Amino acid sequence: MSKSASKLGFQATWSMAVGGMIGGGIFSTLGVVIHIAGAWAWLSFLTAGLIALATGYSYVRLAEHYGEGGGAFTYLRKINAHHFAGSLSWILIVGYVLTNSVYAFTFGQYLAYVVDMGPIFARASALAIMAFFIALNLRGVAEAGWVEVFLVWFKLIVLLGLAAWGIAKWQPEMLSRGIEDKGLAAALFGAASVFMAYEGFQLLAYDYDDIKDPSSTLPKAVLSAITIVIVVYVLVAIGTAMLIGADQVVKHEEVALAIAGKEALGTTGLVIVTIAAAFSTGSAINSTLFATARLALTVAKAGELPKALTHRDSAGIPDRAVLILGIAGALLAAIGTLEMLVEAASLAFLLTFSVVCALAFHQKTGLRLFTGFGALSAAAAAVALIVRLVREDPLPLVVLGIFILFAVFGRPLLLRHKKD
Repeated sequence: MSKSASKLGFQATWSMAVGGMIGGGIFSTLGVVIHIAGAWAWLSFLTAGLIALATGYSYVRLAEHYGEGGGAFTYLRKINAHHFAGSLSWILIVGYVLTNSVYAFTFGQYLAYVVDMGPIFARASALAIMAFFIALNLRGVAEAGWVEVFLVWFKLIVLLGLAAWGIAKWQPEMLSRGIEDKGLAAALFGAASVFMAYEGFQLLAYDYDDIKDPSSTLPKAVLSAITIVIVVYVLVAIGTAMLIGADQVVKHEEVALAIAGKEALGTTGLVIVTIAAAFSTGSAINSTLFATARLALTVAKAGELPKALTHRDSAGIPDRAVLILGIAGALLAAIGTLEMLVEAASLAFLLTFSVVCALAFHQKTGLRLFTGFGALSAAAAAVALIVRLVREDPLPLVVLGIFILFAVFGRPLLLRHKKD
């Protein structure tokens, strides 16, 4: 087989983008966004999706402009913003670690619910799934392309079937049943809080060289994938709430879709949705851990992470990066709450994506109307999320804020000490 034939075509690239977003996104965040935005949860997903679409546009235009992938870290270094690139890369890596902790947490919750076990079993399952994929990554076992395509279509069929079941009942009053009327403005806070549900497309930035004809394939795959995911999320937000009521989604926010599946098809529906959630979160953990370890290796080679993270084993796997990132994600999954992990991850990505869009705007890559919208809207959403956290739950903001300060001011001192 030729080198060109082994590269990712449109279908595989599109599947990776869709899988990266849906891989745990909606299973993890639906209860969180309905808790925040109430009946306007669907508008939260639409708003966050439009920001993601503008960001995806900025990413693919920057990749085309520079003729290579690599994401925010690489593109900022192209304009000699080395210190800023290093600080932002640390924030982005933290966002990925938090995202993996959300996926592991969600996996544990769905598994515990279907086997009727308690919170200790759920946390233990989260640790176990992270340990499994750490081991898998250390062995260099990659997910086959056809497996990713199959899983994506399986997830789409399950989610759209669930949404259709609920929408067919058409009971708009269920969108706000038993919860406080949040008002239209709550949609912005909801969008900001669950932005991590859309971050998965960004992983393709690290696979640029593995994509066939990337200048053509990447824009089509990324933008169409984000559009499809927006539609799916909006429909699921409406359909699930109509199926079981907003109050039940909030009450069971960790496993809301499993409750909806049980309502639709009894035990069969519960099992199908749980299988979809398990495959989604597992696949997302695997791809995110692999991509983040590769990013950490790149950043460490550039001298912006400790040199120890450049270590590879005999098979070329960045083993230390895989271990450190995987263990960090497992610990957060074991001690964190769903809402805290989701909101902290969303803030990390909003900060990163606003910078990427601003860079695309500055470099005049693509239509500045879109890149400018992405920069301003992502920044506005980040501010909205900060305001919400200050008012209601400052702990994630404090923790992330301390890390950001360290990334900006402590990181250079640490790296200088390591060099000495």
